[in-house]
Amino acid sequence: AERFTARVMEELAFLDMPSVTLTVRRREKLLSPDGIDELELYISTNVGEEPRSLAKIASGGELARIMLSVKNVMAGRDDIGTLIFDEVDTGVSGRAAQKVAEKLADVAGRKQVLCVTHLPQIAAMADTHFRIAKTERDGRTYTQVTPLDREGRIRELARLHGGENVTETTLASAAEQLDAASNYKGGL
Repeated sequence: AERFTARVMEELAFLDMPSVTLTVRRREKLLSPDGIDELELYISTNVGEEPRSLAKIASGGELARIMLSVKNVMAGRDDIGTLIFDEVDTGVSGRAAQKVAEKLADVAGRKQVLCVTHLPQIAAMADTHFRIAKTERDGRTYTQVTPLDREGRIRELARLHGGENVTETTLASAAEQLDAASNYKGGL
């Protein structure tokens, strides 16, 4: 538990959570097919605060980064070839979003990573990018999945930046972001 929490705290420090303290608390329970130990993660995200139950105090953004950190630490110890992150960017923006994107790209160097995101920082890091759109027709919802080429990626990143108001400025910014991401050693 000590090695695990130390590694997760290192990951969290990279993800802009440098003051996190993470501990594992063990309680004994009745013997069952899954053992006698009941483990719970306790966390303090602020200096000077006592660790409390992760389930009770972590925000959405903190939970997303904690899950990414745990999966990254555990990725080297399992035979799982694909990691799926559904909106791992919840509650994360700016610098922290860029750090999450970089961490996902690093993980993708060892595992296949599928990631649903609404943040351009994360989408720009992908090796392959799909646009998923839902439409309604005849009282039914349909989902359309479209693979994007470079120009499609730029337009989608610009849309993520500026909403439906895609301008030459947002397109130029999206192209710059995509080029910067492609220079990063990794990819999703």
